[in-house]
This record gives sequence, C-alpha cells and structure tokens, in this order.
Amino acid sequence: MPAARFAHVTCWIFDLDNTLYPPEARLFDQIEVRMTHYVMQSLGVARDEADRLRRHYWARYGTTLAGLMHEHGVDPGPYLTEVHEISLDALSPDAGLRAAIAALPGRRIVYTNGCGPYAERVIAARGLHGLFDAVYGVEHADFRPKPERAAFETILSRDGTDPARAAMFEDDARNLAEPHAMGMRTVHVAPEPDPAPHIHHHTRDLAGFLRQLA
Repeated sequence: MPAARFAHVTCWIFDLDNTLYPPEARLFDQIEVRMTHYVMQSLGVARDEADRLRRHYWARYGTTLAGLMHEHGVDPGPYLTEVHEISLDALSPDAGLRAAIAALPGRRIVYTNGCGPYAERVIAARGLHGLFDAVYGVEHADFRPKPERAAFETILSRDGTDPARAAMFEDDARNLAEPHAMGMRTVHVAPEPDPAPHIHHHTRDLAGFLRQLA
C-alpha cells in the first residue's frame, strides 16, 4: 500500500505549476509567451530566436531565467514580475484537493521555480490558502533553479527539513532526480508515467493519491 511507503514522511513538498492545478489550465502557455517577449526585449533578437533561446536555456539550465542570468547577466527581479503577470481565470477552487492536503500529517510546503508572489496567487485561486506552512519561490533558492541540487539544499536548509523525511510532488520528472538522490520519496504528477529510476510513484490524480496516504 502507498501509505506504508510514506509513514516516515513529516514534510510534504509540492511543486506549483501543473502539480497543484491540472495541466489543462495551460497557464504556462501564457508564461512562455511573456518569457519569449522578455528575451526579445532584453537581448534585442527576433521572436523566433527568442523562442529558441527560451527553450534552449530551459533545457540547459533548468529555467529560462537561469540561462539569461548566466549568459547575459539579466536582473531576475523585473523578469519574474513580468513573466508571471498572467490571468488565472482558468483556475478554480478544488475542495477535494484542499481536503486531501489538509489531511496530511506534518509540515506542508510549496516549492516552485516561479516566484513566491505568483505562487501565492495560484494557491489562492485554487482555494488552497492557509494550507501551507511555507511557500518558496526561486528567489528563496538564491535564484538557483530546480533541478540543481544546490537549489534543493538551500530550500531544505532554509525550511529546516530533513530530506530523508520528506516527499516531493512534481510534474517535471527531471526535477525529481536530486530529491531521490537526497533521500526523499518522489511522486511524479503527470498525465503519463515516466520510467526513470528516480521516480518512486506516479499519479494522474494528486488528490486521489493523497487520499490514500492520510
């Protein structure tokens, strides 16, 4: 039973985008448009090149922002504000998910490669406000993004969490590799499973999976 494999967990760590809301909301479509525009404006390149760089930096560095900072010295503050000024009209409260998260024993946190203020907006739109003990954005990891180990280490140290007693829920399979290596229980939240050895569990239904653990 899944519950037995989580009996040691005292901290539940949730990614935000496409994890605490379904990918069908397609919020990242809006964010990607704004990221491409920011690359165009910052680097003075055409849209096609900006879109290529956005995808290249995401693949190489973990986030487009990390690539812009590493290769061009872009200031992360204005970037994070600009790209996350999106509509959340596609989101609605999820009472079932709220109840499932509320039933988890121990500490509950959100950790995203987005920024903290954006995460708080999404949490509120999903009706999950007041559930989490802490919300961490990329700024709290000194702008180091998942999947870097140093990013996870910074967040866990800041939170005072022992990775051996934590579980990580994440839609991007590559972002579960370091949590697995650090001793966390890993759960891939996505429409399709990934056979990677660093993934302990997969679910298409986060609320349903969590109900098995309470």
